[in-house]
Amino acid sequence: MTAELVRGQNHTLPQTRLEIRVSAGSPVVAGATLGDENGVVRGAEWIAHPGSPQLPGLEVSQQAAAGHRLAVDLEALPETVHRVTVLLALPVGVGGPTRFGTTAAPFVAVTGLDGTEIATFTLTGLDAESAVSALELYRRQGAWKVRAVGQGYAAGLAEMLADQGLAGAAELAASIQEAVARSLARSVAPPPPRTPEGDRVRQASGPSDPGPAPAAPPQPPAVTPVQPTAEPGTASAPTPGGPINYAHPRRQHAAPPTPPPTAPPGQAAQPVAGDATGWSMDERLYNQIWGMFEDLARAAAAYRSAVDFAESRMDQELDRSLSDPRNRIGGAGDRAREEARAKRDELTARAREVLDRDLAHLAAEAAVVEPALPAAYAGWDNPVWHAHRIPMELPMALRLGDLHLPERTGLRIPLLVRLPLERGIWVDSGRTASEAAALLDSDRLRRLAMETAVLHAARLLAVYPPGEFSVHVIDPAGSAAGPLAPLVDAGVLAGPPAAGPQGVASVLAHLTRRVDLVQMAVRAGAADSLPPDLDTGEQLLVVNDFPHGFDDRAVTQLRYLADEGPAVGVHLLMVADREDASAYGPVLDPLWRSLLRITPVADNHLADPWVGHAWTYEPPVTPPGSRVLEQVLAAVTAARRAAGR
Repeated sequence: MTAELVRGQNHTLPQTRLEIRVSAGSPVVAGATLGDENGVVRGAEWIAHPGSPQLPGLEVSQQAAAGHRLAVDLEALPETVHRVTVLLALPVGVGGPTRFGTTAAPFVAVTGLDGTEIATFTLTGLDAESAVSALELYRRQGAWKVRAVGQGYAAGLAEMLADQGLAGAAELAASIQEAVARSLARSVAPPPPRTPEGDRVRQASGPSDPGPAPAAPPQPPAVTPVQPTAEPGTASAPTPGGPINYAHPRRQHAAPPTPPPTAPPGQAAQPVAGDATGWSMDERLYNQIWGMFEDLARAAAAYRSAVDFAESRMDQELDRSLSDPRNRIGGAGDRAREEARAKRDELTARAREVLDRDLAHLAAEAAVVEPALPAAYAGWDNPVWHAHRIPMELPMALRLGDLHLPERTGLRIPLLVRLPLERGIWVDSGRTASEAAALLDSDRLRRLAMETAVLHAARLLAVYPPGEFSVHVIDPAGSAAGPLAPLVDAGVLAGPPAAGPQGVASVLAHLTRRVDLVQMAVRAGAADSLPPDLDTGEQLLVVNDFPHGFDDRAVTQLRYLADEGPAVGVHLLMVADREDASAYGPVLDPLWRSLLRITPVADNHLADPWVGHAWTYEPPVTPPGSRVLEQVLAAVTAARRAAGR
């Protein structure tokens, strides 16, 4: 059971390797201090912050972000440390909120490495405070506990550090805020929590509806594990126990190295693939991509805001000038108009210069990152697929396509979703979905939609370990035989595509039974009681041309799978035109809302979670004439045979 703490309440920690997740209404700086038996912070080397993110047994984020994950290994802390205090502060001088009272209440959760929440705390009641001690982990009689603190400081980070006995608190606070203001690390969206059964334990909020000749895949750089030390800030020294392993128990990655240093003042930093925090190269690339996504969103927002301001200022100056009757005749009015337009053009040109600089940096970064992506993140045209081998562990995320903004359509950001899937996917096959869709005939659009679904299913099969992912297909009228041919010919489906009402009912009954049995086993803590014939691997149900072939009972079962399936490893991938299901009325609205809508043609229906831009989504495609899809599916089949599944 999760303990929902209130201010001052404590709770015993059942384990010592933890993750602390922070979610806030706006970007915040997260850090942690180490305290002795009296709670005193003995020096700056006892503080983990964006400018110095690692201490023995402790690592914090290098970003100012709306979400953070702090890694803690209490057993790796020096014996002189008796307290770990988690600090949150609003960044200064970046144009954001200046007090917590104007943002949503921050939420802090202490979790195990499997993502299970141990204790949570919502920091309510904050007003003029710009820094807060959120919670503390403290040692009591040899055991560790967590206490909800929630102590705010109106004078900010300096006052908070001084309150913990740190000499030179003001200077350190200023250096931390300066590092954040210089954007030494980029803000990323918070990654989503995982169920205990999931391979990954971390998440990022993604877009919402408005709502990279064969070569071996790139290898991550050598990583030096973090070693325990006798005191914070002293040199690392190996111990008989060996290096601390901060990796998830089912993953084989050591703690991440510090990102490459920033460039000297006055010199542009060279982009580096993996230039973000993370426990593995995959996670570093994942965070970097989401950082690029946010950077592009905010750069475009700043440019658009500047253009709007320039237009508004020109209108105001024209109104003031022309309100004087003397300027309505002769050359005075013309001169006023010319001056106002000249100022507008100057402001717009300066804003565009800044935008072009930011876009050039992001384009250079994308050119470095894209070739370094693992297969799960890479486009179908990336040579990494030609050397792809079915992995033995689940990757962090999956690429669903690309996103771009009109300011630079050639700058594409991969759209990544976490694995296992948190929600189903709906490929919209309707002609009314977008202007581009309206230009296609219905049959062509439905075929494109099903081809898109097949590419997603194939990618999922290719990134899951052998035998841990199954694909079922419902094709009531058999109209998708062409697009489904690569999956059928490769023999990677769980069975032939189900056709007709009986086929629909059989597949839905099978998957509904699986969800019911796994849910009951999880709730009862009796996983060993599951029937031996039950496939507990992840399942994907691809539904073509919904709602054709579905009666009321089948629709109810489908809604049940959409709601309850993802938590126990059953996911939906639907190809449907919503108008075709209008006869069911609002009964299907919860189903549509629970799915991530994508399109088989380019469409600007996705919105970012920061400024709400309408992003153009580009669906995945294989290069013309390429047989990469067949090669990947053949690798899936070979891996299953080798594994005896």
